[in-house]
Amino acid sequence: MTGRLLVTSTLTELLERRAELTPDAPLLMDEHGAALSCREVRDRVRRVAAALAAEGIGAGTHVAWQLPTRISTVLVMLALRRLGAVQAPIIPLYREREVAAAVATSEAEVLLVPGTWRDVDYVAMAESLELGDRTAPRAVVIGPEAPERAGDMPPVLVDAGEHLWTYFTSGSSGVPKGARHTDRSLLTTGLGFAGQGRLGEVPGEVGAMAFPIAHIGGVQYLIAALAGGYPLLLLEAFVPDQAVELFRLHRVTTTGGAPPFYTALVAMARAAPGDGRLLPDLRTLKGGGAPCPPELQRAVRDELGAVLAHDYGMTEVPMVAVADPSDPDDVLADTDGRVLPSHRLRIVDADGEAVAPGEPGGVQVAGPGVCLGYTDPAETAAAFTEDGWFRTGDVARLLPSGHIEVVGRTKDMIIRKGENIAPQEIELLLARHPAVAEAAVVGLPDAERGELVCAVVVPVPGAGPLAIQELTAWLLGAGLMRQKLPERLETVDALPRTGLAKVAKAELRRRFAQ
Repeated sequence: MTGRLLVTSTLTELLERRAELTPDAPLLMDEHGAALSCREVRDRVRRVAAALAAEGIGAGTHVAWQLPTRISTVLVMLALRRLGAVQAPIIPLYREREVAAAVATSEAEVLLVPGTWRDVDYVAMAESLELGDRTAPRAVVIGPEAPERAGDMPPVLVDAGEHLWTYFTSGSSGVPKGARHTDRSLLTTGLGFAGQGRLGEVPGEVGAMAFPIAHIGGVQYLIAALAGGYPLLLLEAFVPDQAVELFRLHRVTTTGGAPPFYTALVAMARAAPGDGRLLPDLRTLKGGGAPCPPELQRAVRDELGAVLAHDYGMTEVPMVAVADPSDPDDVLADTDGRVLPSHRLRIVDADGEAVAPGEPGGVQVAGPGVCLGYTDPAETAAAFTEDGWFRTGDVARLLPSGHIEVVGRTKDMIIRKGENIAPQEIELLLARHPAVAEAAVVGLPDAERGELVCAVVVPVPGAGPLAIQELTAWLLGAGLMRQKLPERLETVDALPRTGLAKVAKAELRRRFAQ
């Protein structure tokens, strides 16, 4: 389904070809009224590349960046790619512990930061990173305007299969681990996202990105806009009422993210006075990163008059399956898209043997859209089979139509507002509290967040009652970022155990989900 799309082998070539084909068409817009055409983006990327080269950045330089969703960030992304640098995007909500781990695992020599943004001094944070024996990266500020320098840096020729991108996902310990991506893997999935998702197919398509561009979804949305030839509105943060006003102003037809984003728009539509549609131009909502309940698909249809075509992907494989908005409502509600034709996918049991068609099992995937592995060879060895298939950690059914229905996950992760949270990290910190004898952390279903973080603790005998405010203050003091804090606290006399003496988390979820 890529016949109408611009298809190239590298991101640099994709931008160059888009500027040649539709030079005056709008490409990037922001909440402050700035707008750049395809030609202007190309020309500015060349000048930004010259400015970054003057900073000593070139082919093979390892550059981490922690920047908001801005036009300047897109220009920097594409300029780094033009220079052949190895870039590692870090989401802005990460704090010292996570940023230090990301910088170390990506071997960053330079760290690009926004200065002070949303009351956080990112330069000070960069200077405070605890990196052990590693040399701290040089911090360079990238503000709302990207640095530019006269001249044109010729693009560095790099094979499409070479590692040039490192995207982060939470490991079992909560410390980010880096997935090694290439232009080939990102373009394979980004073009599949655009093609199978029918993005840019309708005249007047306008996209919007209101989530962190440092997510793997950021580059997927960018590739789709470049390939499909439609403009992209960038929002630094998703504030529902402000976002809706901007979506209406720019006549946004497609946007997305994770289920909490969809839920917020549905809630606004229900609360809006009158009979008019909240977003009259909105055609589709697309995204991934967390399970999407069928009721939400129907609510988007009924309240927003749009199609929620939710996809299935992850940091290691940005798009495993993509939903076609033209599919029937029941298919869109009950499945997570159709597997991209570029992928090979198999559903296996615990022994790695294929399950019967339509039966649930572990999802393994191979193909050009899969990352090369992790920056840590041991993590790569654990995640890939001997014959090169990636173990997703998810449990799903593959239907005869090629659609996939994700029914659970084998990895013990909580997905809160599209963010992966490792329970073990929180449990280890809770265990240090003088009033906590044991702790288990589980995700519970939540209509707003997808899942909420619930801490189940066994108090030390005689310690007295525990309050969630006390525990969250303790966790903040121990360096846990606010987005991982438990929202619910349950106390028990003892944690339930499995036959292997492990905590029976499934039982805890059942008990406290009521």
